[in-house]
Amino acid sequence: MRAGPSQEDIRRHNLGALLRHVHLGGPISRAELTSKMGLNRSTIMALTSDLTAAGLVREELPRETGRAGRPSLVVRPESARVYVFAFDVGPDRIAVARVGLGGVILDRRESVRDRGKFELDELTGVLSGFARQMRRKTRADTVCVGAAAAVSGGVRKADGVVRFGPNLMAEEVPFGEELGRRLGLGLPVSVGNDANLGALAEHSRGVGAAVRDLIYLHGDVGIGGGIIAGGHLLGGHDGYGGEVGHMVVNPGGRACGCGSNGCLEAEVGERALLESAGRFRAGQHGRDAVRAVVEAADRGDIVAQEALIRVGDWLGLGVANLVNVFNPEMVIFGGMLREIYLGSAAHVRTRLALHAMAPQRERLRLRTSALGDAATLVGAAELAFAHVLADPLEVLARANA
Repeated sequence: MRAGPSQEDIRRHNLGALLRHVHLGGPISRAELTSKMGLNRSTIMALTSDLTAAGLVREELPRETGRAGRPSLVVRPESARVYVFAFDVGPDRIAVARVGLGGVILDRRESVRDRGKFELDELTGVLSGFARQMRRKTRADTVCVGAAAAVSGGVRKADGVVRFGPNLMAEEVPFGEELGRRLGLGLPVSVGNDANLGALAEHSRGVGAAVRDLIYLHGDVGIGGGIIAGGHLLGGHDGYGGEVGHMVVNPGGRACGCGSNGCLEAEVGERALLESAGRFRAGQHGRDAVRAVVEAADRGDIVAQEALIRVGDWLGLGVANLVNVFNPEMVIFGGMLREIYLGSAAHVRTRLALHAMAPQRERLRLRTSALGDAATLVGAAELAFAHVLADPLEVLARANA
């Protein structure tokens, strides 16, 4: 007969759950924690005392109460003391942030990345250099408890190897291992697909924060997707789940970087839009070029309008397929797709009305990312904090050691 959880297991779980409330929801009173967690006041007091002693949270009197009697202490994350490093590697840019507990971006660096071959040594050297610059500016009592990176490509979850990344020109790259070595923090670097982490960010801190079933579509040269089902990220057996950009919507259509034809990415991505608008030229690409097409269409440019109609039709068909399969409550458009959706929303909705089944679409909400360009970076930070939230005291003790 299998034994139930030990008292230590229960304590570890409760510590993580309490810290998650503070990390995601911000300052919260002991009384509110008692209600949300369904635990008695003495247990909440003991848990907050443990987390306070570890330096993960602090307790203080509320600034205003408006009530008679003794006020309940407010628990706040120690955002300035406990932090993670978050990295974002896209086709056109790289970014690094030092993110405090509670999701506060304390420091950030960003740089343009030339499109071309994925040079592992050069890239990890720049990223780790940014991290060291930020670390030199921290107080002596701060502690880094994790690191994670969002990468535009398929990532094997077991070891952080970028198995394929057509838009990065990367294949079988041991990115997580090398970046961890370069950082020299004694911490592993978790690596995830950028769209998956964008979905995690929007679900945790963005427009989908109260939504348990959502699809996040991310455009950044190509198209990626992240799927939250029942409140959990759908990662797949090896971590390659959510590659919706390589769903075939037009057999025999445009060639895709993955080797197939007619993928959603090939029909909706940056190149498809710019070529349809007659604006595909050397050196003119990226979100500014996409935004220029949308703005031209708003001004009445017929060619730009027709390009958006074409792309919007394929995007709507892809969304209809996803809605039929996953029945999400919300679909969120992020990255480059935010501008494309805003410029072609009517055509996306028309395709949904034609091709999505009525029960699946009748309560569907279409939204744009609340986190904007920071979505994938925020998602990387949440991935890095996952270990802390699972076992707060053990992770902090290991980091301090």
